[in-house]
Amino acid sequence: MTAEIQLTQATGSCCSPSGSCHDGADTAATTGEVTTVYQVTGMTCGHCEGAVSEEISGIEGVTSVKAVAATGRVTVVSESPLTEDTVRAAVDEAGYELVGPA
Repeated sequence: MTAEIQLTQATGSCCSPSGSCHDGADTAATTGEVTTVYQVTGMTCGHCEGAVSEEISGIEGVTSVKAVAATGRVTVVSESPLTEDTVRAAVDEAGYELVGPA
């Protein structure tokens, strides 16, 4: 099993992925964001990825979504932890099935 890590680099900074010249802490750790990876079944293409991403992006507090049809994994970054039921409802609305956390 592999973990997917998403780092953001501040524009114009060459110091670290978080743009910090001091401690190298990632953006999520310094902003309090939560990253959760879910397993979703039924995605087969880019259109599927877009549909799932669009629905999950509509959840209040979600700041980033990356769906990968080939693995069925959906990485969600949010301002605070999301309930599984909330994510499940969004995935259902897109027409796919949330298995649970990956």
